[in-house]
Amino acid sequence: MPETKHDKFKRLAEQRGNRILHYLRLLSNLSNRSNYDYSEAEAKSMLSLIEQQLRITKQKFASTSKRIKL
Repeated sequence: MPETKHDKFKRLAEQRGNRILHYLRLLSNLSNRSNYDYSEAEAKSMLSLIEQQLRITKQKFASTSKRIKL
């Protein structure tokens, strides 16, 4: 039986979500000042970019949800 769109979404969402969480944990390791040197501006810039992309992604899901409800 072919994979449904919903099954494909669930499979990919789990894989990609787990990958994002894994890399966020790795990214958080960079906060260890005994191993890395960075400025507050560098950290804020990096986190700002991540937050910006998360906002964009949330908006895309929200706009999709609105279309589905109509």
